[in-house]
Amino acid sequence: MRGHPYRGLPPRAFWRSGVGQQPAEALQDLYRRRFVIAPTDRIATAGSCFAQHISGRLRRQGYTVLDTEPPPRGLDGPAQARFGYGLFAARFGNIYTARQLLQLLEQARGKFRPADIAWQRDGRWYDALRPNVEPEGLDSVEEVQALREQHLRQVRAMIRQTDVFVFTFGLTEAWLHTESGTVYPTAPGTLAGSYDPAIHAFRNFTYEETLADFLAVRAIFRKSNPSVRFLLTVSPVPLAATAADAHVLAATVRSKSVLRAVAGALSERHEDIDYFPSYEIITAPFTGGRFYEEDRRAVTRAGVDAVMQAFFSQHPRLAAATDAVPAEARPVVCEEAMLEAFGD
Repeated sequence: MRGHPYRGLPPRAFWRSGVGQQPAEALQDLYRRRFVIAPTDRIATAGSCFAQHISGRLRRQGYTVLDTEPPPRGLDGPAQARFGYGLFAARFGNIYTARQLLQLLEQARGKFRPADIAWQRDGRWYDALRPNVEPEGLDSVEEVQALREQHLRQVRAMIRQTDVFVFTFGLTEAWLHTESGTVYPTAPGTLAGSYDPAIHAFRNFTYEETLADFLAVRAIFRKSNPSVRFLLTVSPVPLAATAADAHVLAATVRSKSVLRAVAGALSERHEDIDYFPSYEIITAPFTGGRFYEEDRRAVTRAGVDAVMQAFFSQHPRLAAATDAVPAEARPVVCEEAMLEAFGD
């Protein structure tokens, strides 16, 4: 009898049966969980703006989603999101790169001291490491520093309390303070501050750097909780602009390819790391781009539904949690979407 190594493989292994004969909105057997997330597991979320969708849906479906930095009383839902509350496990805003995440955790532990963190715009001061959480700015550099110290205390609490850390890789491109290596979530001069080529530099992180940075993140969490687990995704949102010497489409493919390769390697090598294919669900060619809005960047409600349907097929919905602001009512805040300054 003549055979071959593909004989007898399950339908998910073949394009025709695994993709071609299935609806894009509900691919069967695309994701198989590596571990169970229990109702009592405390989930911390962080990452790019796409991670906000995941965080909101988990909370709404009854999972224990950490919020170590809750909003003050009397602040309504839209205002909470505008001021950076309720989006992630702490009020750190969008975290696009693994290096930015690592530096945040190191700051909280007193192992890294960032430079040039107070940026000015129109007479107001902003935290350069989370410039969007105070959209109206603050009165002084001292106030920026005081609020940052308060924030770092909550980040330390998050590290201690987390059972499952969900992180969405967003970008490889970043701007940094050359001398100290401090990584910013936005380019100087876009939301606040001013760009100075003598002080600031562009960096496009490599596969090796991104992999090493996340392994360092993993080590920090495991030091506080050896049984912590990680769920990784890659944002399907393309770059708003690139500072690399490339077309923005080519730069996007380069960035996302690096991030997807890193996430895959981490999952393959470590039993405590799972990869969830939200990126593939949104960007797959057979979807015809219908999971994107007209700008071909923002993910549609149908796209988020398809992603979460795949997730909840392996992590069942729990009893609905009490949430004053339903997930769909929380605006998704993207610093990337506010880079009109690049055109000025």
